[in-house]
Amino acid sequence: MIPQDIQKIIERAIPQATAHVLDPMGDGRHLEAIVISPAFEGIPLIKQHQMVTKPLESAFAGSMHALGLKTFTPQKWEQIKDQYPLL
Repeated sequence: MIPQDIQKIIERAIPQATAHVLDPMGDGRHLEAIVISPAFEGIPLIKQHQMVTKPLESAFAGSMHALGLKTFTPQKWEQIKDQYPLL
């Protein structure tokens, strides 16, 4: 599965989500995702991550080995987005 496929799955599963999926090792198996959505507002971090990983279960069963994950509300993203200059 390629990063664009993962991005589409996340954005379809989470209301108003913007997902950035990176393949820093270039192997298609160790990906990183940054997901921004107002749906995360007031939700504990573990639940936010579950919201992202649940729709990706089939990807983990296939070719994806690991997913580094960061989730943010739009307000929090505005505060820290400068830490991610490549996005």
